[in-house]
Amino acid sequence: MVDTGTEKILAEIRDATGWLTINQPERRNAISLEMWEGISRAITAFAHSVDVRSVVMTGAGDQAFTAGADISQFDKNRADADAADRYAKISRDARQLILDLRKPVIAMIRGFCMGGGLGIAMTADIRIAAEGSTFGIPAARLGIAYDTVNLLRLVRLVGPSKAKEILFTARRYSAEQALDMGLINEVVAPKDLEDTVRVMCAEIAQNAPLSMEASKLTIDELAKVPADIDAAAIQAMVDRCFNSADYKEGRAAFMEKRKPSFTGH
Repeated sequence: MVDTGTEKILAEIRDATGWLTINQPERRNAISLEMWEGISRAITAFAHSVDVRSVVMTGAGDQAFTAGADISQFDKNRADADAADRYAKISRDARQLILDLRKPVIAMIRGFCMGGGLGIAMTADIRIAAEGSTFGIPAARLGIAYDTVNLLRLVRLVGPSKAKEILFTARRYSAEQALDMGLINEVVAPKDLEDTVRVMCAEIAQNAPLSMEASKLTIDELAKVPADIDAAAIQAMVDRCFNSADYKEGRAAFMEKRKPSFTGH
């Protein structure tokens, strides 16, 4: 187990995958300030572990991935603009760590995935949901504003018009509706959810880490406006792949008709 500093964020490494579980099912996995800090510790540990090829984020129980911020803490931690700024920095830093992680991240979703919880799910590279899951952003019902990082991810996934609909109406959407709008990648039966994610993680673990890192970096850069694309970073990553021991191993394995054994170097 990875020490996250709180029992409400569980983290462990199994089968080349870092598993992060938001563990407050009695409150639909609503996220408190200490839990944001725990998420940061978990992601940092996964980032530095050579054993982790991918990361899965999920919620404990079957009621929610996470219902979002723990509103019971608002009077204490978000009572005014200054307090809200401090809270926002800690939560924003945690989400940025996920976004900056060079390894594939999968959100395994069952139940409610609302507000800040959807914000966390959107930091993942891939989102797989169980039938019966529910998505939405109720910011307009609380009188709060969704921050730029979250909105940027939302717009990139569903487009400006659909993003406005989601925010203006504060509607709840089914998993099938979320799939149709591009918010999630796949919908499966609840009994098949974990197996589906495990199979994907096993596929990822067989592939070259540097190649996946290059793909993630390049796709994320191409999602930016042209003037902001870091072409030098993309080229450096391409060069790193072609100069790697894994590239030599991939060629050798192909010629020898065997499975490659990649090390990430």
